[in-house]
Amino acid sequence: MAQVDGEAREAVRDSFPIALGYFTVALAFGLYAIGAGVPAAAAGLVSLTNLSSSGQFAGITIFADGGTWLQVALGVALVNLRYVLMGVSLGQRLDPVTPTWQRLVMAAGITDEIYALGMARPRVTFANYAASMVLPIAGWTGGTLVGAAVGEVLPDALRSAFGVLLYAMFVAIVVPAARASGKVLAVVLAAAALSAALSFLPALAVGWRIIIVTVVVCAVAATVLPVPSEEGS
Repeated sequence: MAQVDGEAREAVRDSFPIALGYFTVALAFGLYAIGAGVPAAAAGLVSLTNLSSSGQFAGITIFADGGTWLQVALGVALVNLRYVLMGVSLGQRLDPVTPTWQRLVMAAGITDEIYALGMARPRVTFANYAASMVLPIAGWTGGTLVGAAVGEVLPDALRSAFGVLLYAMFVAIVVPAARASGKVLAVVLAAAALSAALSFLPALAVGWRIIIVTVVVCAVAATVLPVPSEEGS
């Protein structure tokens, strides 16, 4: 029991920088959600139950464009599809007797950063992984609520100006990876080009554009630019 408690405390401590980062990014999401007509409470609930920056931004974008619930569901599912692979990988590190309910709780907290933190530990248990989820979830949800609250009182012009945070966030995420890998750069440019081309089809809703770009670019990239096993290991 002492070992479990120690691992949990260590997990909480190690997750603190993740929580700070999530809080900052969530401010942009909260502002974006308010601008899209989503109430602050609803935006906070979305963050509490999703914990996915790219998926949430995609979902809110489709919602703001008047997309259907089917488009929202498909778009968010495709953007978050990588979490399925992470869940399978994480499950292989767990004790086979780990109860299903504990696995489901852990699955709800799978993000790129929390997953990486968990996989870096000598062993993965429900206690240490769940402990590493607490602060990031609080930071992501709290940041969303603060951003939404600020967005509700800001003038429209000023709120639009703050909207640049969203684009700055994605630039900060994409550019380093694209500079480090020619394959990533090719995928980014292909996605941007296809999205721009589809924008000339006014009858095609934003939701379907996101879905088409995601499926087509990922399928082509996986076929033409596969990652060698030594790079993916």
